[in-house]
Amino acid sequence: MAADDPLDPETREQLEAAFRKMMRALFEEKGAFLRVEILEEPAAQEFIESHAAALDASFQQVEMSDIMRKRLRESDYVFSGMKAFHELNQAFPSLLDENGDRKSFERFLKDVRSIDDTYNKNYLRAEYNFVHASAAMAARWERFAEDADRYLLQYRTVADSKVRPEHAALHGVTLPFSDPLWNEIFPPNGWNCRCSVVQVPKSKYAATPHDEAVERAETAMAKDSLRMFRFNPGKEGKAVPDYNPYTVSRCRDCDIAKGEIKLARVVPPDNELCAACQLLRAALRQRKSKQATRQEFQKLAQKLKDWAEQNLDTVELRHSAQAPNTAKRSYVASNDGYSIGVGKTFFSEVMAKNKRNADLPDIAEAATHFQEWIPLAVRTSVENGRHHDFDFSVYRTSWNGRGIVFKCKMTDGELLYNMTFDDK
Repeated sequence: MAADDPLDPETREQLEAAFRKMMRALFEEKGAFLRVEILEEPAAQEFIESHAAALDASFQQVEMSDIMRKRLRESDYVFSGMKAFHELNQAFPSLLDENGDRKSFERFLKDVRSIDDTYNKNYLRAEYNFVHASAAMAARWERFAEDADRYLLQYRTVADSKVRPEHAALHGVTLPFSDPLWNEIFPPNGWNCRCSVVQVPKSKYAATPHDEAVERAETAMAKDSLRMFRFNPGKEGKAVPDYNPYTVSRCRDCDIAKGEIKLARVVPPDNELCAACQLLRAALRQRKSKQATRQEFQKLAQKLKDWAEQNLDTVELRHSAQAPNTAKRSYVASNDGYSIGVGKTFFSEVMAKNKRNADLPDIAEAATHFQEWIPLAVRTSVENGRHHDFDFSVYRTSWNGRGIVFKCKMTDGELLYNMTFDDK
């Protein structure tokens, strides 16, 4: 392993072997054009998985929620797949020699060795560092969200001689957590960017006037004419922006990439990039569709039970003056003013109602963040409890880019009953 190679020797060897297998699969292709479907071949998938795993390793030690880690890994998979498609397109013309004849595999592999060196050694160093920085800032964004109203956020460089002038223009910009400008200037803002954002007390720092902040942001963006790095990894749950060196600018506004529409394999025949992207997302969706095993379910159920015991408030419930009773229950107000109680039963219901849902791990993670999504919720209807002695109120909200629908029992006030994702 070279001194500046971020990969350990074993990972490097696996990636190089996977590249050779992918090139063998390309060599065995027939026809005058590269098939997008080659990305579905086992050899291509092995390379994509190996490359994504190398990027995932960059944030293995970064503390974050399970759902954020999963989303960043999915982002790495799609990015690695688009990069693999780019490498295959680069290598495809090398199948033929100067006379238009098919080369031997040994000569072909020798001729595409430069592609491996360029993309999977030189470029991978910067990509590894970028993903690490993105993951660190995504984790920080999650922590900021926990007490967003109590602090301001401040952009900071490392303030040394290596800081880029355009990044220095942002140093000290101080804005509320909710300011939309963080969608544009949240680090990392380029390859090997070392900038960060920190929380600062409102009593000590004043917010930068928004117009001034926008002007400074425009100065910072002046050299980034492509505006490739204008994304917030924490809000989007992505280690790499949708618009990157292996895609095109309109990928940034793609509804499929944003998760706003259901994936459909209907692609214009002349748009191979979109076809490759949708194929990769379909493969990712298939991987995510596997239900939890019985052992995984039991482990997750125990994890939720322990979390509730440790984190819910202890309140006193008086059934009579002579027989006070305590329970684990926290209360949170919805956006439209309803006080909603959350007890331990809610977490067992979440597990039971979503037992066959492939999103169960993410749903369980979201359940533990009820204090973040209940305040955004609005009651949408009341349902008759046909098999119960009480009715249910239905609420809708969102969290981390996922729609959430939940029900409350209308008994002793509003008691959270169950929840699931609803991305309609």
